[in-house]
Amino acid sequence: MVEPLALEHLLAHGRPPRHPVARCEDGVRDSGAFRARVAGWREAFTAHGGQRYALFTEDTFDFATALLGAWHAGACVYLPADARPATLDALKAHVDGFAGRAPQGQTVLTPLAPAANEDGASTAFQPLSPELAALVVYTSGSSGEPTAIPKRLSQLSSEVATLGRLFDADSGDVPVLATVSHQHIYGLLFRVLWPLTSGRPFDAHALPYPEDILAALQSGPGLLVASPAHLKRLPSTLDWASVRGNLRGLFSSGGPLTPEALQACRDLLGRAPVEVYGSSETGGVAWRRRDTDDSASWRTMPGVEVRADEDALCVRSPHLPAGGWFTTEDRARAVPGGFELLGRRDRLLKLEEKRVSLSAMERTLVAGGLLREARVLPLTEGHRVILAVVGVPDADGWRLQESGGRRSLSQALREKLAPHFESSALPRRFRYLEAMPVNSQGKSTEAALAALFDPKRPPFRVLERSGERVLLEVEVPANSPYFDGHFPGSPILPGVVQLEWSLLLGREHFALPPDFLRLETLKFQQVISPGTQLTLELTWAKESGKLGFKLTSAKGSHASGRIVLGGGAG
Repeated sequence: MVEPLALEHLLAHGRPPRHPVARCEDGVRDSGAFRARVAGWREAFTAHGGQRYALFTEDTFDFATALLGAWHAGACVYLPADARPATLDALKAHVDGFAGRAPQGQTVLTPLAPAANEDGASTAFQPLSPELAALVVYTSGSSGEPTAIPKRLSQLSSEVATLGRLFDADSGDVPVLATVSHQHIYGLLFRVLWPLTSGRPFDAHALPYPEDILAALQSGPGLLVASPAHLKRLPSTLDWASVRGNLRGLFSSGGPLTPEALQACRDLLGRAPVEVYGSSETGGVAWRRRDTDDSASWRTMPGVEVRADEDALCVRSPHLPAGGWFTTEDRARAVPGGFELLGRRDRLLKLEEKRVSLSAMERTLVAGGLLREARVLPLTEGHRVILAVVGVPDADGWRLQESGGRRSLSQALREKLAPHFESSALPRRFRYLEAMPVNSQGKSTEAALAALFDPKRPPFRVLERSGERVLLEVEVPANSPYFDGHFPGSPILPGVVQLEWSLLLGREHFALPPDFLRLETLKFQQVISPGTQLTLELTWAKESGKLGFKLTSAKGSHASGRIVLGGGAG
């Protein structure tokens, strides 16, 4: 193990020029290349002026160098979770510029690029101030609009040092692999800042699919930084036994790890993950590793204090701004050395002049059978607010839908809720999925759940899934707005909508490049009428950047072609 460095002194002290920092597609980037790139970014930020910059790029090496370059220029970095036009547009009023890479054609912010600097060894850096306003991160928006959370460098430095004290000795100096994005606080800490300060290299590209994880571990040892959403989707058909010896550490954070995911890790990977409890607001709070005890308590991290006020978990730590206690949305019971979680506190909504607990409704839906998971959210329809349910059916739930249709399953769920809730509060809209939609941090945001009820988005179900192919059952709702005016008396689904759906659903299942380039071999064979049950086959060829699609039904083929995409990170 090399000597750990404090975040403030990472570049002022420095490491030998040949010390490996990142593994990129074109080879290993060393400390000299890292310093040169940071110096180039520092020069770019200084020349542009301003103190606040949005940063988004998928390449972790470019991200890390831009982040350090901004800090050494005295600037604060805002981390958007994505580079969608709406996200960047919302940031426009808060930042002086954009660093990294925006999608092609977006003019919301003009991106900066680093100045050329080939000699990292001779570049001088001063220590960073612990009081630097270093970062603004955003909550996941899992129960509402994302909230901006400012962080001083001292908070980040304290948390990274804590990770080193807890996990360095057992982790060794092997590279860090990750399924999660560095644009979120968990990925930022575990995938970027901790590796930099501890001296272990990191992979510059994420591993979105189980096949990617397996291939990375087959090439050599590593630590895996993952989310519960990734760990619960490990297929038993892959040869995990061949890489158990190379998996030197496993981390999970971003949400609760289900019993099924925990057992899959034990059975397939040969170890339970180190689970980390925390949030964007609190930073890391506690950790545990459940090798044999499924109910092991959470152990607080060094310097962190916790207490339970009326069952609510409250936290005070150096990872928070100086001052008092932060009250979380989790219920807890204190135990020696830590705490036990008792579930989420109730989310209350006033509906028809009556208070409704969304948390209680979710618990009732799951406890009553038919659903394995449930999320209840408010939707605005016209001038009123209604409740909607996103559910993951169990085997009985799927059988009920297959035998009686989606309406029969929805009615059965309403009947289970009726004894416990006012009739005016019962959900009116339902969507059923194989798994909850999650972002790159493994969280189901309210925005993503609400998007499932957009009338322009087709309801679908996953029939088959592999790393480069997905087969979907897609409904064509008769009330889709795309049928309006196309054509009166004989409505058909426009071809451009078929392309839009293919690309939209392709982005939900594959990590696609941002830019549309062209279409190839496009064919429309038969029209699609309202109410048609379609099968959509999507195939993704990463090397050529081509998303293939094929729409069929009981009538035969409707459309097929390839959508060519481009524009990588960097």
